[in-house]
Amino acid sequence: MEIIKTEINGVLIVEPTIHGDERGYFFESFNEKEFREKSGFKVHFVQDNESSSRYGVIRGLHYQRPPFAQSKLVRVVEGEVLDVAVDIRPNSPTFGKHIAVKLSKENHRQFFIPKGFAHGFSVLSDNVVFQYKCDNFYDPSSEAAIAWNDPDLAIDWLLPSDSVILSEKDKANPSFKDNFKSYFESKEADNL
Repeated sequence: MEIIKTEINGVLIVEPTIHGDERGYFFESFNEKEFREKSGFKVHFVQDNESSSRYGVIRGLHYQRPPFAQSKLVRVVEGEVLDVAVDIRPNSPTFGKHIAVKLSKENHRQFFIPKGFAHGFSVLSDNVVFQYKCDNFYDPSSEAAIAWNDPDLAIDWLLPSDSVILSEKDKANPSFKDNFKSYFESKEADNL
C-alpha cells in the first residue's frame, strides 16, 4: 500500500497494491501492521459499515463528539463518490478547512480520516456502495453534524444543487459557526 499525505495533517489517501491478470484482480483492502508502519497511526478498527446510495445523495457532514470520536477508513466498492473531510480540531492551523477526494471502484483509493474531522460524501455515479471502518463504536448521543452547504466551508460537491438528495436529518444540520460556538469552548474539544 502507498500512503499519500494531504494538505491537512493526518488526512491520508491510501492506494492499495493491486495484483491483476486476465482473471481479474486481488488486493489487501486493509492490513493493520502495514498501515501503522507507513502512516504512523496506531488505529484499531472495531466496526465496519456499508451504505448504498443513488446519484445526487449527500451524506454528511457527520462526526461524533468525544469520548466517542471516530477515525475512519473509507472506500467505494461500486460507483464513485466525492469524499470530504473537514478539520474541526479547534487548535489546528487548518481548522475549518477541508479535503475532497474522488473514490471509485476503478481507482480503489481509500481515505483515512482521523478523529477531529467531520465527514461526508456526494454520490457522482448512478449508484454507489460505500464501506467504512471505524475505530470507535457508534454512539447516538454523541453524534453531531454540519450543514453540507455551509457558505463558510464552500465545499464543491460536484453536483448541481437541484440534484442534491438529503435525509430529513441532514436538511436540519446547523452551520459550521453555530455548531462550534459553544461546543469548542468546552474542555471536551481538547480531546479531538
